[in-house]
Amino acid sequence: MRPRAFGWIDYEMSSAPDWDVVRVLRLGHRLGYRVVWPEGRSVLSVVDQVRNACVDVVILPSPDHLGPLELNRVMGVADVETVLPRLSFARWAVFGLGQ
Repeated sequence: MRPRAFGWIDYEMSSAPDWDVVRVLRLGHRLGYRVVWPEGRSVLSVVDQVRNACVDVVILPSPDHLGPLELNRVMGVADVETVLPRLSFARWAVFGLGQ
């Protein structure tokens, strides 16, 4: 069973959402993930949807599909990969827990 990734596209930002879906799926497959998508329109924030999906990584078509504050919040719970430019953002490490 492959690990799961959360595919995220900001449809207001995307000029070709169908193509973005294909690109996210391709990158997910190449990295060894099974991509899951949000279920329709949700009132939950992106980070809450990611947390509820129990995924290790979020895959975006490009970094501008999340605002800087959203990206920061998502990186608190998951890694982030972008298709173009090809970037990887590791989730924030939490030091000092349990001390």
